[in-house]
Amino acid sequence: MTTSSLHKASLLTGEKAFENEHGSITQLTSASLPILAGISIKRIVLAPGGIREPQWNVNANQIAYVTRGTVLVSMLGNADEFSHFVVKPGQMYHVESGAVYHIENIGDDEAEIIAGLRSDRPAHFSLRNGFNAMTNAVLGNTYDMPASAFEVFDRENASQIVRREGPARVPDSAGYPNAHLFDVEGEIAPLQYDYGYAKFARKQYWAALEDLSMYSLGVGGAGMREPHWHPVTGEMGYVHKGHGRMTVLSPDGSLETYELDPGDTYFIPRAYPHHIESLTDDGIHFLIFFDQPMPGDIGYRATASAFSREVLAAAFEVPEANLPDFPETPIDPLIVPRINPRDPVL
Repeated sequence: MTTSSLHKASLLTGEKAFENEHGSITQLTSASLPILAGISIKRIVLAPGGIREPQWNVNANQIAYVTRGTVLVSMLGNADEFSHFVVKPGQMYHVESGAVYHIENIGDDEAEIIAGLRSDRPAHFSLRNGFNAMTNAVLGNTYDMPASAFEVFDRENASQIVRREGPARVPDSAGYPNAHLFDVEGEIAPLQYDYGYAKFARKQYWAALEDLSMYSLGVGGAGMREPHWHPVTGEMGYVHKGHGRMTVLSPDGSLETYELDPGDTYFIPRAYPHHIESLTDDGIHFLIFFDQPMPGDIGYRATASAFSREVLAAAFEVPEANLPDFPETPIDPLIVPRINPRDPVL
């Protein structure tokens, strides 16, 4: 069991992008977890009344999952697309690269958001700094006002998290259906077993997605995510709840096994074999982000059905009569029951 890992790091103690009394932002990018490729993750915490100030991503689409609290998201997208929606725990929102948006905690408790971004080095602009770049005369001309109207702006650098004065203002339209909002935990799980489940925020169910997706994956103490690999997608997982273990094989033959705790983030490059299991009977819950809108995988169980017993016997250099009696598996189950005792934790 490795104590330091090439594949994982804690998002709770990751890069500190911003912190004040109104909230904090931590992130893992390829600067802090070098194996990340084409994807990164942020954790945004907002105190009651806290606002992630209006900003826009330069180089990344984004999907985000609310783990705690209730937030209002307001957005202006390409071609004058205005959106307002309320996001509750277990729901997700999508923001296109370049769309200006804000996140506001409108509840009485702290809010937490876990966001996956489609770049391993994301960058953004803030609305305040965008205004600061323009002169008072330019701003006045833009809004049909005298330049003096903008002398109130102090031109200081933007704070990424600010606080609302007074009660929240939630537009009536925030209750309307919106293509950028998706209730992943309200979905009837496409895969449901006594020992685990998977719910899918992917293009099949959420049409807004272009180059990202997310699985809400629960693996019970009596189950295991079978060994598998993703042929054309990298996998970035965040441990929401529970304690587990993962094993990853690299092309050079090196093997890494590590434990996972709440707040940990891991990354598996495309086509690397890996497996996941809970180390407690309470199970483990992951938010797993992918860099494709419709991720797929190849599982060990179905793989044994792809080849004849003669081929398998030759490959493993085992007499055919001694081969295990592999079950015929035309459709891979993704999660399997754990009928054997757990391997010891080293």
